[in-house]
Amino acid sequence: MSRLFRRKDDVPKRSLWQRVKDLVRTDVTVLFKGVDEGSLEALETLLIESDFGVPTSLALVAEVERRHKRGEVKTEAEFRQALADGVANALRTGNADPRMAVAPSGPTVLLVIGVNGAGKTTFIGKLAAQYRAQGKRVLVGAADTFRAGAIDQLRVWAERAGAEFVGGLPGSDPASVAFDAVDAGIARNVDLIIVDTAGRLHTSDDLMTELRKIHRVIGKRMPSAPHEILLVLDGTIGQNALSQARTFSKAVPVTGVVVTKLDGTAKGGIVVAVHEALDVPIKFVGVGEQVGDLEPFDADVYAQELVEA
Repeated sequence: MSRLFRRKDDVPKRSLWQRVKDLVRTDVTVLFKGVDEGSLEALETLLIESDFGVPTSLALVAEVERRHKRGEVKTEAEFRQALADGVANALRTGNADPRMAVAPSGPTVLLVIGVNGAGKTTFIGKLAAQYRAQGKRVLVGAADTFRAGAIDQLRVWAERAGAEFVGGLPGSDPASVAFDAVDAGIARNVDLIIVDTAGRLHTSDDLMTELRKIHRVIGKRMPSAPHEILLVLDGTIGQNALSQARTFSKAVPVTGVVVTKLDGTAKGGIVVAVHEALDVPIKFVGVGEQVGDLEPFDADVYAQELVEA
């Protein structure tokens, strides 16, 4: 994730760490002269504004304060490391294993969910390409039949990746397409089946009912499936992503999160907030539009990038 917050074509933006330095006027020791409540409250506010959420922000500041009282935080570098360690520890708490599940036998089935514009289709294309590069056989199922454009777009990504494709007609039953995709993947002995779903607003009751039906139908064709249900979230929308995450997780058992469009706007705290809210691991982060711009999540690397950008 070394490119996460530093891409050569990016317009310079103020990172989280730059904003922290602004807060203490470039001298971190100012913050800790007696550790006054006003300074700590200012740091808490900054973290909350960076989408870490209130509980995480309070915990991070408390940890930095604890280290200071033990004499472990006296310099800018030590403060930076204390903040990074706190972020990494939060991301390793609870259900935090970023490795993808693998079916014990037969194809692994992955169900991808999320709202329109979050980057679901692009994520599917990138993931399919990565598995194909490893020599795996991949089948993509276009169960987002709500938009004709979604079917065509996914077909193009599948062709680029060298993946097989199963789709239905616009307006056809999404659960039937999902069933057909799993059925075809089993018959063709593929390694991975990726099923796309409609991305209407997460407040749509019809969509949530549809997701539950797709989940049930996949399980009827292959009792152990889906082996992963990944929720794709746009990392630039802040606390709205958290609202989406909670709503989708009530409809189906989300097993992991993919955060897209991370770009160094100092809003990376939403990754921590979503992990803590759902108690599911962050599996991947998307950092661009190219096939190679999808990276497995690493909590330590992410935390360091967040405070060093």
